[in-house]
Amino acid sequence: MAGIFSTNFLERVRAASDIIDVIGSYVPLKKAGANFVALCPFHKEKSPSFNVNPNRQIFHCFGCHKGGDVFTFVKEYEGLDFPEAVKRLAERARIPIEYERGGPDQRAGFLKETLLNIHEQLTQRWHNTLLNEAAGQLARGYLQQRGVSAEAISLFRLGAAPDAWDDTVNWAKNKGFELVDVERAGLILRRDAGTGYYDRFRGRLMFPICDEQGRVIGFSGRLLSGNEKTAKYVNSPETPIFTKSKVFFGLDKSKRVLLDVGQAVVCEGQLDLIACFMAGIQNIVAPQGTAFTSDHGRILKRYVNEVVLCFDSDEAGQNATVRSLDQLLESGLAIRVAVIPAPHDPDSFIKAEGANAFKHLIERAAGFFDYYLGRLCSTNDTNSDKGRLAVLKGMGEAVLKTGNQVLIDKYAQVTGLRLGVSPDAVRAEFRKIARSRPETSDPAEPELETAPTSSPPSPQEYWLLKLLLLNHDLAEWAAAHLDPAWIRHAVVREVMIRYLEAAPADTWASLPGFLDQFEAESTRGLITKAVTEDRPLPNPRQQVEDLVFRLRNLSFDRELARLIQEASQPHVSEESRLELLHKQQFLRHQKRQPLAPLKD
Repeated sequence: MAGIFSTNFLERVRAASDIIDVIGSYVPLKKAGANFVALCPFHKEKSPSFNVNPNRQIFHCFGCHKGGDVFTFVKEYEGLDFPEAVKRLAERARIPIEYERGGPDQRAGFLKETLLNIHEQLTQRWHNTLLNEAAGQLARGYLQQRGVSAEAISLFRLGAAPDAWDDTVNWAKNKGFELVDVERAGLILRRDAGTGYYDRFRGRLMFPICDEQGRVIGFSGRLLSGNEKTAKYVNSPETPIFTKSKVFFGLDKSKRVLLDVGQAVVCEGQLDLIACFMAGIQNIVAPQGTAFTSDHGRILKRYVNEVVLCFDSDEAGQNATVRSLDQLLESGLAIRVAVIPAPHDPDSFIKAEGANAFKHLIERAAGFFDYYLGRLCSTNDTNSDKGRLAVLKGMGEAVLKTGNQVLIDKYAQVTGLRLGVSPDAVRAEFRKIARSRPETSDPAEPELETAPTSSPPSPQEYWLLKLLLLNHDLAEWAAAHLDPAWIRHAVVREVMIRYLEAAPADTWASLPGFLDQFEAESTRGLITKAVTEDRPLPNPRQQVEDLVFRLRNLSFDRELARLIQEASQPHVSEESRLELLHKQQFLRHQKRQPLAPLKD
C-alpha cells in the first residue's frame, strides 16, 4: 500500500501520529480500561462499539467490523486514497513529503499536484467571472431564471467560461503554467495544424467536479447560447486526476450525510443535485457524464446500504434506471426507485411542488422489481401473448440476477398476479430462463480446500490467529510446525502465510505496519478484531501447541475421508486401491505423532 512513499517515511509519519490524538480530533473518545471507546463514525449506533487501542495503535468497530491503523482511519473518514491520507497526516505532523526518489511514482505525484493546482486556480477565475465580470452576465441570468440561489452558487463554486477561443490559454500563460500541463488537464486542445492551443470550454456555465475530499479534478460546462448542433454539455476528458466512471458530482458535500442516513439518492444532473441539496435532501449524488458503473456501486457501498434511483421522468431517464441494476446488485446494495411525474425532473418538481413533496416521493419509492414490473407492463401489451412473454422474460432475467430464491419466488407470484396467470407457470418460465443463461463460473478446481471468505473462520483458526498476533514470540515455532494448507478459511490462511514469513526473517516491524500489507477491508477488520477483542488468554504457549496439533489432525481427517471415498469407487484398480490404503495408514500413523513442544 505504500506505493509512492518509502517505508522509512511511512513509519516516521505513523510514529508522529498517535492514533488517540488523531481519532480524538474527529470523534469524542472515552477511556475504557486499557482502550478508548466511542460511537462508531462509520455506521449509526446507540451504544459504543468502536474501540481504539493506544498500545497497538489500531482501531476496530465490533458493529460494522471496520478496522486498521491511523492511516486507515483518516482514509476512511475523509474519503481519501492512501497517499492522500499519508500526506494529510504528514502535514499535521509537519513532516515534509518524501517520495521514492526518481521513480515514475514521484513524477506522477508531481504531475497530479500540478493538475490539481491548475484546476483550483481556474475554478477561482471562472467563479469570479460569474460573479463580477461582464463575460458572466449570460450565466448569471440563466441561474437567476433557474432559481439557483447565491448561497448555492457559492457552495458549489459555479463559474462562467468567457466566450473566447484563447481566454484560458492566455490565463495559463499569465499564471506561468506550462501549456502542455494545461492540455494534460483537459482544459485546452492543440490546434489541428499542430501550432498553438485553443480553449475547450467557451461561453459556458461551469460546474467544478470535485473528488471525495473536495478538490477540483474536472469541469462540466453547460452551453447557454449558440448553435443548437453544439453539445449542450461538455465535460472534462479523462486525465491523470479525473476518471469519470469513478466520480460522483456532489459526493464531497454529501458523504457525511450519506453515512448518517445510510441511504443515497442518485439523480442525473448537476442542477438537479443542487436543487435537492439546497432543499434539504443532502444524501444525494449524481454520476458524472456517464452511465452508472460498478465503480460507482462500490463507492456508494462504502457509505450506504440502500440506493434510491431518481432519474428524469423521460424515456432516457427511465432506461438509465433499468441499466443501473447490474452494477448496484454487484455491490450488494438494496435498490428502490422514485418515479417523478412527467414531465418533471427533480429540479422542476421541487420548484413546482416543494421540498416536502419530493421527500415524500423518496420515502414512498418502490422496490426496484416492483418498479420494473410496472414499467414492463406499461411498455408491453399485457393483453397479448407477445406482451405477456416479454414481461415474463424481462422479469425473469432481472430477478434471476439476484441469485436470491426468496426474491425469485416472490416475484414469480407477483408477476403471475399482475398477468393473471398461475404463479407456478411463471416459476416454470423463470426456470427455463435460468437454464438458458450462460455459465460464468470457472470450472477449475481450487488448489486448496477453502471455506467461503464471507463466512467467519472456525473458532480454532480464529483463536490461533489471535494468539499468534498477540504473542509474537511464539511465531517462529508456528512457522516451523504449522502448514498453512491446514487452514481452511482463505483470509486467515493469507494472513497467517504473511505473518509466518516475517517470523524467521525477523521482518516484523509493528502491527500497523503489518496491516499495510492488506488492501481488503475485511482482512484488516479480521486482524484488528482478533487483537482488540478483550478475552483472557491463559497459557498461550500450550494453547498454540494444542491448536496447531488439532488443525493438523483435522486436515489429516479430511484427507483420510477423501482417500476412503476414492478407494471405494468401483472403477479403481486393485493396484491403485492398495496405494490408497498405504496412504491412509501413513496418515493415521502421522496423526499419532506429537509436535515438537515449544522451548522456554
